[in-house]
Amino acid sequence: MEFADGKRYRTFVGYYREKYGERLQKIVLDAGFTCPNRDGTVGRGGCTYCDNAAFHPGYSTPGKSLRQQMDEGIEFHRVRYRNSGHYLAYFQAYSNTYAPVERLRALYTEALDHPEVVGIVIGTRPDCVDGEKLDMIAALKDGSLLPGWRRVLGGNVLNAPVVTVEYGIESCYDATLGRINRGHDFACAKRAVEMTAEREIGTGAHFILGLPGESRQMLLDQTALINALPLNSVKFHQLQIIKGTAMEKEYSRRPEDFLRFGLEEYLDFIIDILERLRPDLYIERIAGEVPPRFVNETPWGLVRNFELLRMLDRRMEERDAWQGRLAR
Repeated sequence: MEFADGKRYRTFVGYYREKYGERLQKIVLDAGFTCPNRDGTVGRGGCTYCDNAAFHPGYSTPGKSLRQQMDEGIEFHRVRYRNSGHYLAYFQAYSNTYAPVERLRALYTEALDHPEVVGIVIGTRPDCVDGEKLDMIAALKDGSLLPGWRRVLGGNVLNAPVVTVEYGIESCYDATLGRINRGHDFACAKRAVEMTAEREIGTGAHFILGLPGESRQMLLDQTALINALPLNSVKFHQLQIIKGTAMEKEYSRRPEDFLRFGLEEYLDFIIDILERLRPDLYIERIAGEVPPRFVNETPWGLVRNFELLRMLDRRMEERDAWQGRLAR
């Protein structure tokens, strides 16, 4: 079975090309947010695996205005991806709905005012949304908050921006969520996803593979819970132990509690997961990249994500595997 671009799984890049006629590139933004499990609202110290500096590029820093970050990000990607024509403002750092709705509206509309930005992606936690915030985001999506907004994309006129909310769920198991200090349970994540999908907002979710206490079978069984969520897209990445985090200390004490994957082993395991996922889910990412200076080891060497995707394509062909083959 083949999907767009000859792939054996449904790619998010392919989705943008199919729907809008061109590749859309994310520009990572840091708008100065924090998280409720850092400021004492639900906890302190943040998630045990997290050092946000390891996950965003140098042009994205809170000391710069949003416009400066977008301009520098566009210039960066013009060099790196010469076929990128339009951009999505990606509010990534920390929890990007963790503020009063008035501030959120001002930040989102500022980003959408950039002439080369055709939409926004809002990365956040499930416990940082409510009906009022989601109603405002839905009004951005349908254009009612931005009268006169207009972009030409793939030869077509957009009168409302592309809008996606992306939730860090990380695990479907409450014991794991407690152990990594997430500060919310899976029921909270399920409610947030459902509330977002009910408003017909694009809805994505992120999961980490290899969190302490989770077995291979648990991660395979988790796919049924993911399939039951009204998601449009999913991201996966392997757990990477970041220097200076609480998880680094935990790993040094109890390494036997952690699944650690070699490269070939991880590719086969990702395929096992893809085969169990609904075939209509878009796969936005299968692995994460962290600069080597942030980690104590780089067990895969310096393999880049684009190389990993080529290896995945080859391995899926060898196995005659495709997304959804074993979905129930």
